[in-house]
Amino acid sequence: MTEQRKSSGYVLQSFHTKAIFNDSGWLLEAPGESVPALIRAVYEKQRLDVGDDSCGIYRFQDWLPIHTALMGSSAPVTYKSAGLAGMLRLENLYITFSGFWPEKGAFMKTCSFKETEAYTVCARLDQNPGKVLVVASAGNTARAFARVCSDNKIPLLLCVPMDNLDALWFDGPLDPCVKLIASQKGGDYFDAIHLSNIAATINGFVAEGGAKNVARRDGMGTTVLSATTTIGMIPHLYFQAVGSGTGAIAAWEANLRFLQDGRYGDHKMKLMLSQNAPFLPMYEAWKAGSRALLPYNDGLARKHVEIIDAKVLSNRKPPYSIAGGLFDALVDAGGDILPVTNEEARLAAGQFLELEGIDIHPAAAVATASLMREVSEGKINREAIIMLNITGGGEIRFKEGRNLYYLKPDLVFPINPSEESVRMEIGKLTW
Repeated sequence: MTEQRKSSGYVLQSFHTKAIFNDSGWLLEAPGESVPALIRAVYEKQRLDVGDDSCGIYRFQDWLPIHTALMGSSAPVTYKSAGLAGMLRLENLYITFSGFWPEKGAFMKTCSFKETEAYTVCARLDQNPGKVLVVASAGNTARAFARVCSDNKIPLLLCVPMDNLDALWFDGPLDPCVKLIASQKGGDYFDAIHLSNIAATINGFVAEGGAKNVARRDGMGTTVLSATTTIGMIPHLYFQAVGSGTGAIAAWEANLRFLQDGRYGDHKMKLMLSQNAPFLPMYEAWKAGSRALLPYNDGLARKHVEIIDAKVLSNRKPPYSIAGGLFDALVDAGGDILPVTNEEARLAAGQFLELEGIDIHPAAAVATASLMREVSEGKINREAIIMLNITGGGEIRFKEGRNLYYLKPDLVFPINPSEESVRMEIGKLTW
């Protein structure tokens, strides 16, 4: 690890009880509490001082729960749209772009805002030297963590569905500190999570924690930090596609910190979220007014995952119901969850490329399509300040003229393997 700057101090707080406690290493939940709830970072500095662009994502270090800083990061970039805004006749559409777009100052080599998670989580990991970090992913998160851990020699075990391995491309070979295990063809993100849960119980391994990790959420929240500090005020509407909803929870939490900061407005931006139809577990629960997710047959869920273009939006066990999760975020901030078809998303991706000048990932296209439909249906105030979170893009641009390397699995497991067999096989891997 190469250190740049230290972060300001922080403590942790339970969303459920509001109890405050220190971050004693790698806490993912409040000590001694029985009700499942997310914990939050509470920062010493209530006013955000933004650092220089050369610091990458750590320009937002005041509101990141880190103990060190790593080289090579890039922060999300926000700019005022002209092309898409002109087509939609929106006066204040701001695009927050995470990906590879040098002309805009975006240099994420994995082309995804998942780098914001990886650089923050790994910078928090400093208190756990020598541990193997375990990360489950449907694709983009794995690519980001693999890149960051390889560059910084951090031991990593990735758990990814076999059907999603085409997402694990890189512009050069990875360090052997990165290992990959996969669930066999026909498995999905939930199967990868199952493998990761078993791996994390092995001595010497530590679960990254997903949405429960404050570093993951606050890293993703830098999209809102970028937008708000660039615009000069909190947006009125926030558009993003969701698989787990963690990015939207992070956006809500960043909004609450800006309310305490006091310089960017006193309102909460509405969370305008979208899922890729027919995979719609959070959409269906929200429309039913239910905190609990509705029953979803495993076979049907896997079939729906096969259909959708945006595979990264295929989390069957999202942090929707948990205290402090997406349901609470939507209730508090207001907003909606919208269904978007593959056809709508493909059309949106083409129009974004034509109007803005860069290719975008399917998930970002889902978000763009949801904005376009809301405008076409007359549901958007054309003067509202809108943040469109483009969570991945520039991949076609990045790959041009480059020889790509694909990470191959060290182990492949059947769907629903025994815990004993998983532990035994992983135990044979060496870092």
